[in-house]
Formats: sequence, C-alpha cells, structure tokens
Amino acid sequence: MAPAANPNSDAASGPPVKATAVPHPLSSDPADLASNINYHARFNPHFSPSKFDPEQAFFSTAESVRDRLLQQWNDTYFHYHATDPKQTYYLSMEYLQGRALTNAIGNLGIQDSYGEALKKLGHDLEVIVEQEKDAALGNGGLGRLASCFLDSMATLSLPAWGYGLRYKYGLFKQLITRDGQEEVAEDWLEKFSPWEIVRHDVVFPVRFFGHVEVNTDGSRKWVGGEVLQALAYDVPIPGYNTKNTNSLRLWEAKATAKDFNLFQFNDGQYESAGQLQSRAEQICAVLYPGDATESGKLLRLKQQFFLCSASLQDIILRFKDRRGGKGPWQWSEFPSKVAVQLNDTHPTLAIPELMRLLMDEEGLGWDEAWAVVTRTIAYTNHTVLPEALEKWSQAVMWKLLPRHMEIIVEIDRRFVEMVSSKRTDLENKLPSIRILDSNPQKPVVRMANLCVVSAHTVNGVAQLHSDILKAELFSDYVSIWPTKFQNKTNGITPRRWLRFCSPELSNIITKWLKTDKWVTNLDLLVGLRQFADNAGFQDAWEAAKMANKRRLAQYILQVTGVTIDPNSLFDIQVKRIHEYKRQLLNILGVIYRYKKLKEMSPEERKKTTPRTVMIGGKAFATYTNAKRIVKLVTDVGDVVNSDPEVNDLLKVVFVPNYNVSVAEMLIPGSELSQHISTAGMEASGTSNMKFALNGCLIIGTLDGANVEIREEIGEENFFLFGATADEVPRLRKERENGLFKPDFRFEEAKQYIRSGAFGTYDYNLLLDSLEGNTGYGRGDYFLVGHDFPSYMEAQERVDEAYKDRRRWLKMSIMSTAGSGKFSSDRTIAQYAKEIWNIGECRVP
Repeated sequence: MAPAANPNSDAASGPPVKATAVPHPLSSDPADLASNINYHARFNPHFSPSKFDPEQAFFSTAESVRDRLLQQWNDTYFHYHATDPKQTYYLSMEYLQGRALTNAIGNLGIQDSYGEALKKLGHDLEVIVEQEKDAALGNGGLGRLASCFLDSMATLSLPAWGYGLRYKYGLFKQLITRDGQEEVAEDWLEKFSPWEIVRHDVVFPVRFFGHVEVNTDGSRKWVGGEVLQALAYDVPIPGYNTKNTNSLRLWEAKATAKDFNLFQFNDGQYESAGQLQSRAEQICAVLYPGDATESGKLLRLKQQFFLCSASLQDIILRFKDRRGGKGPWQWSEFPSKVAVQLNDTHPTLAIPELMRLLMDEEGLGWDEAWAVVTRTIAYTNHTVLPEALEKWSQAVMWKLLPRHMEIIVEIDRRFVEMVSSKRTDLENKLPSIRILDSNPQKPVVRMANLCVVSAHTVNGVAQLHSDILKAELFSDYVSIWPTKFQNKTNGITPRRWLRFCSPELSNIITKWLKTDKWVTNLDLLVGLRQFADNAGFQDAWEAAKMANKRRLAQYILQVTGVTIDPNSLFDIQVKRIHEYKRQLLNILGVIYRYKKLKEMSPEERKKTTPRTVMIGGKAFATYTNAKRIVKLVTDVGDVVNSDPEVNDLLKVVFVPNYNVSVAEMLIPGSELSQHISTAGMEASGTSNMKFALNGCLIIGTLDGANVEIREEIGEENFFLFGATADEVPRLRKERENGLFKPDFRFEEAKQYIRSGAFGTYDYNLLLDSLEGNTGYGRGDYFLVGHDFPSYMEAQERVDEAYKDRRRWLKMSIMSTAGSGKFSSDRTIAQYAKEIWNIGECRVP
C-alpha cells in the first residue's frame, strides 16, 4: 500500500507555505497553529490527501480549535466534580447555535492567531468560516435564546449543562422558487460535525408503550413495549475570557444489534427485520415533525419524552456519582444540587418522568418524590398563543406512556383536592385550571397547567408578557401561589451579536469608550451617549454602518441575484413567518408605497427616501397562509425590482433560508427593523434586541420586549404605532359587531393585489383573512386593517428622519447606547440568583 501523500506536497491544491504536521494543541503561536492544523489534515483525515481546499481547511481548523476546547472542557468537568456545586440543567427542544468556529476563537481570544496561521497555509479565515454549515438544531427565537443562554452561563462561569436532541435534518432548508417556499432536508450532518464528541459510555434506555405491573407491596413498574437507547453527543460551549467550557449534550436514538432480526432479513423481510432501527432513526430525524396525523402526534410526543427521560437519567447518575464516597446522603439533598429548567412546555414530561424514576427506580414514596420534584423543576413560559400551549390527547398519552399518565392523573387529583378544600372560591374555575381536560369529545392533558402546578417558579420573558401571564393566563394560579411567578426579560449574547458579527462597529465602541469591558458588561454602552452629537464619532459610526451595508449588499446579490443600493435605507424584517408577526402588514405597506411611487411625477419622486425592504423567515411547512405571505413578498419583489420607473427608489427582497449565519450578515447592515406583531401576542422577541444593539432603529408596536427597548433607548428613538395590548380585545369585539371602518389606503393596497399587478396567483384566500367581521380565517384577528393607517404614518416619520443624516446617526448611536439591559449575561445572572440558586464556579 502506498504511503499517504502529504497534504502540502501538491502545490496546486495544497498550501503554498509548508508547515510541519506536528501537534501543538494548546499553543497560540500562528506557526504552531498552522502545524496543528496540518497535523489534523494529515493524521486525522476526512478527505483524500491530495487536496487542501477551503472545506478541508475548515474541518482541520475546527479540530485544531477543538483540541484547546477539549483541554478546557475536561478541566471544567473535573473542577465541577471536585467542588460539587449546585448545577443547572437546561432542557430545550431547540438550540439555534449558528457557526461555532468564529464564536470559539473569539471567545478564546485567538482569532488573530488563527487568521495568521491560515494565511501561512494559503487560506483566509473569512473564507474558511464560510465553509461551516449552521447546526440544524432549532428554528426560531426559542432555540436562539437557549444558545445565547448557554454562552452566558459559560461566560459567567456558572456550572450548567444544556440538553437537547441531535436532529439529523433539522426543520428544513428553505428554497424560494416560482411557487414560493419549498422545503428540503437540511444537510448539516451529511458529512459530520467537527465540534461534537460521541460519548459511547453515556447510553440510557428509553421505553415507550408497554404496561404497568403492580407488585405485591403496592409498588409499580413500567415494563414491556419497545426500548430504544439514548446515546450522548457532547458539544463544547466556551465562555468569553474564562477557562470554563460547559456542555451541550445532544441525544441520538439508537437500537442495538440484538434488536435486528437476522432471521427475518435472510428470509427477505428486510423492512421488518430492522423495524426498531427505523423507529429509532425517526425520533431524531426532524425538528417538529408534522402532527396533523395520529402517527405525527405520537412521534412528537416520543421526541419530547426521549429528551426528558435520557436527560433525567443522566442528571440522576451524575448526582449519585458525586455523592459516592461522601458518606450517607438523602434524596432530599437533590434540589440543593440540581436545578432543572424547562424551556417552554416541550420538556414538561420531565415532571412525571422524574416522579417515576424517584418512586419506581429509587424507591421513594409519593410525598418524598413530589417534594424533590417541586423543589427542582422551574418552567419558562414563552407564549400566550393558545395553539402553542401544548395539549396532548389523553388516549395517546395512555398508549405511549401509561405509567406517566397514572402519575399525571394523581397530580391532577391532588391539585383538585387541594383547591376544593383550601380554595372553595376557585371550585367553579377547576374545569379550566386543572391539568386534565376531560371533555368527552377531546380529553387532553394541558401541559402548561402541569408545569404551573408542579414547578417551584414560573417566569415570563418580558415585563409585558409576564404581566399578561399573571393578570390573564395564569391569574387563578397566582391567587394560589403569589410568589411562584417572576419575570426574566430575555437577552442576547453581546459576543456573537455585536463583537464578532460587526467588528467595525465594535472597534469604534472600544476606541471611544477606551475599554473592551463592554463585551461582558453591556451596561457600559451607556457611555456612548456622551458622544451622540460628536461629529467625529458620528462619521466613524456612519463609516462602520456603511461597511456592513456594503457587505450585506454583496451577500444579497450572491444569494438572490438582486442588486441593492447601499445608499438606500435598509429596512429589514426577519423572523418566523406567522400571521401574528404581521409580515402581511409590512408587504401591504410596501405595495401601497409602490403604487404611490408609480403615480408620482419624476420631480415628486426625487423628494422620496430610497428604500430597500428585506423580509426573511421560514413558514412552517403546513401553515398555508404563512406560505402565501412568502409567495406574495416574492411576487411583489419580482415586479418592483424589474420596474425601471421606480426600482432606484424601492427594492423588495425575500432573503432565503434565514438562519443564524444569515442574521449575522443582515443585522449589522440594518438601519430600520420591523417588530410589528399584534400587541399582546409576542412574548418577548430577541431579534429586536440584536437590531437595537447594532444601531438599527425599530418601527414597532408596544409588544413584548419592544416596550422595554423603547424605555431604555428613549421614546424619541423608536417609531411607535398601533393598538396597545389592553385595546386589542375591545377592537376585536367592535369588529365582530360590524363597527370597523377600513382606511382608504388599506383598501387600495388590497385592491392593487386583486388587480393582478403582481401576477396571476390567486391571493383571495390570503386577503379573505382580512375581510369580514368574524369567523375562522376571517375577521382580521391580528388587526392588520386597524393598525395600517398608524403604521403608514410611522413609516412617513421614518422617511423624514432618514433625510436628516445627523439626526438619524444620533438616534442610531442612542439605540446602541441604550441596549445594555438586553444582554443575556444579565438575564442569566438573574436566573442563577432568583430561580436556580447557583453561583460562579470558575475554573482556576
């Protein structure tokens, strides 16, 4: 066999400067790092040895960075084990991590060293980082928040782990075609991820179906059914300027060799032979599989239970391991060492599963187990939308998880008994606040109610949202447990969302503040206010923003073929496509703007503010109206962008396949961002924080975190419009009673679509949702028509403000200067102190 070729020997494809293939896992010297990268290319190869293209260079570079992370990771693990602090375990169905390379070398402070090392190997760091695919482990704000939280936990040196599922295909990759959005599977794992470490020694059994056996002593045991294996993959989460490197543990479902029926296979029954392997693959195949069918519902519930069961078995084993050799201990100590946070209702099954593990596997009685569970588990609510407050069919639950349904029934019985004996004034409310809804037509388990009854703390994610939870959604529970409810306004990591994604702006901030400590103490940004009127600072600020706009313009040309003018106002709305987020309001406003431009004289047009409108986000595959909105945006863009009369004054771009990496391009280049949800419907929002932090001005309603952002940056720096949350119920009622009188501009925009100006697609079903006074899919439930006139007036204020460059720059600076509150470091510090009761555990 011929010896492997040196990756550097081929001058045509290998690096122009030779570097020895010698391991230097912990060095920061560029020459040593080049050798370490080359070592991975040569001795840990994943590709044929004749090439060292950007893709090969990325994988070798990532493995080189991982060397250092592994050392810090192990040091962190052993430090936590030796000091035995209380630890937080964060359970989430989603993590939207984004690319890890830039984040890792930035947090480790070795970005320049790796840049020089790659130059020695004939590559640019900027090109290499582009080779990394975003991990397809999440969809929207819920998953991105979880990832920001992990970053802050590590940066604050808090002992904490994340738990999730290792989805092979994610939600979907979005393609934009003539027909609108099309979905194909994500390919992030088609080769492999260089960041994850498979832990072959960390495997737990997870059971489904089966039945409950009652032993002679009255104890119960769940047996039979099918048992799959949960295999752990760990991803390192480095903190900024700290040695602490925490873990995100992702579970993959596997079946064992003994589950493969060799006899059936040899008999030609190939599918039957590997049935359990096939079922295992389904569990971690797709994020949020469609649940319109019975099998889809069952698969979603399987996913949720798989995450909860594997994670809790791991947590219990780690707790027992740390107790080993420390003398006698009691299960009552568990809550003083373990905090479990449920990120939304998806991991609710952790409650009955922890009860089952403590009672059936560890031998605790109900009262002792319940005391442990209720002191351990806390719940974050992320929505007031009824469809997002999960309800599971009791029949499906009994079928899949019979022991857990027994436990849920008992929790519900005891709650009902408590209310009936101690709160007779609430007895008439029991049908709505109990866990089991036994409506004969559709008996369900209300997961949010189970969380509220069982958790020691329930928190909302913005002040307005938390107030609505306490005053409306959970008001009866508040009267029972007034101290159980808290607010924890969301935050974002300043590292990824300013320091790394906008180096030009970051360098200016550091230069003028004369410190880079703002990266971990975002409140220091308030110091920028003293420079807001300084012409020199404004000029530097404008230059940085323009550099980001030019970079974004190049990206838009590359992915869409549309040329946009960096001198126009960059107006961006990127988020999940949903009717309550009102992308429809945005595009109707654009349509009205286009129609008016068409009607103007050339002289009138010269007075208008040129604008480039960018919209991006994924519509769930089965959400028909959301997909119609995507189609409308693309159709409007096709017409407007090819209209020579006005396309120097207005461009409309749908940005495909919105994800973290796309956001890192869009947000720094933004100047106006739209956060225009119907008031009272967005729990918080975090993209609004990212835009504000990057000096982008917001046009928005008083919804979610918009309320607090406006307070922090100043009302004069926020373009406000629309009904307030307390007005919405009355406005809907008035509409039902036929009292709504639509604005002429709203009617004009709808009529323009119906005229066929944007093609032959039938938009009547979409527009019908805005018509009538009431009824499913009609009656304009999200108040697009009501808010349209004030929205258009706010957009006129935007146009006027943008014409005054000095005024706009000051507003932009004030936006960044007021964003200190919205650091996830602040949020996590509050969780740690006020919910988890954990403290810093810094690796020496």
